[in-house]
Amino acid sequence: MSSWYSDFPARRTRQIIADLAAVVAIVLAILTGVGVHGVVAAFADVGVQMEQAGSGFHETMSEVGESLGGVPLIGGGIRAPFDAASAAGGALVGAGQAQQDLVHGVAVGLGLLVALGPILVVVAVWLLPRLLFLRRSREARALLRSADGPELLALRALARRPIGELATVSPEPLDGWRSGDAAVVRGLAQLELRRAGVRV
Repeated sequence: MSSWYSDFPARRTRQIIADLAAVVAIVLAILTGVGVHGVVAAFADVGVQMEQAGSGFHETMSEVGESLGGVPLIGGGIRAPFDAASAAGGALVGAGQAQQDLVHGVAVGLGLLVALGPILVVVAVWLLPRLLFLRRSREARALLRSADGPELLALRALARRPIGELATVSPEPLDGWRSGDAAVVRGLAQLELRRAGVRV
């Protein structure tokens, strides 16, 4: 069994369920972020319409100004108002583009915020404990394969496990470990291995 999961069925089942729940939560957070981005980005259509209207107005006024500008004697005077109107159309194009850029920026920011918030919570609540379990399990398996593994595991149990658990192995677990009592050492080592999700 991979050290990613416990060797004990009940704990392994809880870990698998937690993993599936975490994946579902992350997918839902991403989908929600994409949805928020889409809703906010839809407001950019106003900017698109402004840009299109400004572009059309700009082109029309430019064409009319050029046409009237060709009239002898009075063409220059007639053209000036149309050139000014054409410039106003260009300003409308710029405003439409700026509005689109603003909306897209807000859409991306809100989408990321909505998605990353839950993802960070999942990482803190689920991933970090799972990585700690993985490290503890690998260390315990490595110790179990070493020559002094049982004694070192027993020593870890003495240092880390509650006194109530230690008492289930022996009324005097420290004395048993010091004297090299095989049954006590084995019992203490199994306490630490169970904590690491490793079955002997």
